[in-house]
Amino acid sequence: MPPLYLHLLPMPVLGLGLYLGYIDGLGAACAFCYLAWVFRGEALLPRWLWWSGGLLGGIALAAHLLPGFQPMQLWPARQLSSDAPPFALRLSWDKLLLGLILLAWWLSRARPLARHGGLAALIGVATLLLVPLLAMALGVVGWQPKWPQQLWLWLAVNLGVAVLAEELLFRAWLQPVLVASLGVARGVALTALLFGAAHLPFSPLFALVAGVAGLGYGLVFHLSGRLWPALLLHAAVNLTHLLLLSYPLRST
Repeated sequence: MPPLYLHLLPMPVLGLGLYLGYIDGLGAACAFCYLAWVFRGEALLPRWLWWSGGLLGGIALAAHLLPGFQPMQLWPARQLSSDAPPFALRLSWDKLLLGLILLAWWLSRARPLARHGGLAALIGVATLLLVPLLAMALGVVGWQPKWPQQLWLWLAVNLGVAVLAEELLFRAWLQPVLVASLGVARGVALTALLFGAAHLPFSPLFALVAGVAGLGYGLVFHLSGRLWPALLLHAAVNLTHLLLLSYPLRST
């Protein structure tokens, strides 16, 4: 059984969201149910049911499909790039709780030793270089260097909410099961394909770029045997996007 302190990891954020009014009783109930499913369901349910329910619940939280959560606006909408629409920075409490719950679960797991750290590093560098070039070649973004005000706030939300939740859900929860079932090549590729598909609401071309980036994240995760290199790579790609390219996306 995981240590009790890991169960408590999401609680300060849940309490703060309730206090500030961005999470209501129904949202808190959803968060508690997901926490109980992730930590207790594995021992009580067939593994396929526990894993599938955890995946579906994670998708529902990440996609803001569950009731009881309201985003907190941190930036008013403002134009960061001359060729892109205004961007408003928001804190999604449901996605933040998803990341913290899965982080608590991940910290309770035994993890393998690093496999091929040197190759993982090379793939990480290649991903960081090639993904922005692909995005520019496809016309998804243009060259727009900048240094936004309150960059630290964007960094905190992007790394601590978006990147954390997405990497834990796709790489830590989904990819190992697909790799075990389909083999390394197919498992990593399918995870990347699904990661790209999750970005289809933005645009098909952006989903293609996200899928290529997801392939790099997945290979780095698999080859290193660690989650943190994939987290750092994902954050570095996102930061490169913000600082050097159209943000969020070039207007069509």
